[in-house]
Amino acid sequence: MGLKRTIAAFGGLALLLGASVGCNAAWADSSTAADGKVASAGGPGEAAEGASDFAARGEQTCMRCHDKAPVTDILATPHAMKADPRTPFGKHACESCHGVSRDHYEAHPAEGQRRPSPAVVFKGEFASPVADRNAKCLACHQNGLRMNWQGSQHESNNIACNSCHTIHVQKDPVLVKQTQPDKCFTCHAEQQALTLQFSHHPIREGKVACSDCHNPHGSAGPDSLKKVRVTDTCYTCHADKRGPMLWEHQPVREDCTNCHNPHGSQNARLLKEKVPFLCLDCHAATNDMGGYGYKNSDVAAHSGNFYLSGDRSCLNCHSQIHGSNSPSGSTFFR
Repeated sequence: MGLKRTIAAFGGLALLLGASVGCNAAWADSSTAADGKVASAGGPGEAAEGASDFAARGEQTCMRCHDKAPVTDILATPHAMKADPRTPFGKHACESCHGVSRDHYEAHPAEGQRRPSPAVVFKGEFASPVADRNAKCLACHQNGLRMNWQGSQHESNNIACNSCHTIHVQKDPVLVKQTQPDKCFTCHAEQQALTLQFSHHPIREGKVACSDCHNPHGSAGPDSLKKVRVTDTCYTCHADKRGPMLWEHQPVREDCTNCHNPHGSQNARLLKEKVPFLCLDCHAATNDMGGYGYKNSDVAAHSGNFYLSGDRSCLNCHSQIHGSNSPSGSTFFR
């Protein structure tokens, strides 16, 4: 009985091995086209482009010519993780982004003639249209922070993803807080000039980046702010100004930029004007108290431009200008 069981077990193993070999052979037949191109599952655009249209050896085909930096630097990036099917190298390597480019790598141009370009070229004289380049990126990067890209300011101005992003590097400069502003300032020169003012957010010091406040891929708020309102964006860091307060200063609740220029100012605390001139933009009648219904003592205190003749300002007395929780703080004294 023991011998029969042993023979039966070996017989079953042989059948199993035979089935495995048969499956492997069938897979090889189904995944190799007549022209020797190896098929690969997944990847955007394969409904229109057969899997067998891609280079059989993937990136090795491209790197027969493109074998130097910065092209080869992509091998050290997350995009080159072959074990992850979500990455370009987990699908068709270079052609996942550059499209089927058989005409490019199989061409044998005569001396002096130019080799045909890949299907999608991201930069240079022969760069593809912005829509074609962005379509390749958005095939994978559509969700999350990019969900409002369609109709955003950058998309409406025909900005390509690779105008800001650098792919063939281990760390994209626009994703590093210290180097991100250099990318943004390429177009936003006015904001760059403001960051060089005396009072500024620590952008050039590398402590704050543009993306801390803005979502360059679009948002539901104004000026691509990450929050729906300006004040909500500011409250992300300045939570002590949020309130609710027992006594609230209306311009503060409406919009912080009524008084502050967040990119920089020549006045202290990012103020758009020097106090008291900033206050007089709204409280113009405070100079003579006309129409404000103040007591005679208040009129005397504010009359004669006493706060315009020296360094004294409204904030010397109205120190809680962002709001007060004191029962006697209606004038923001405390």
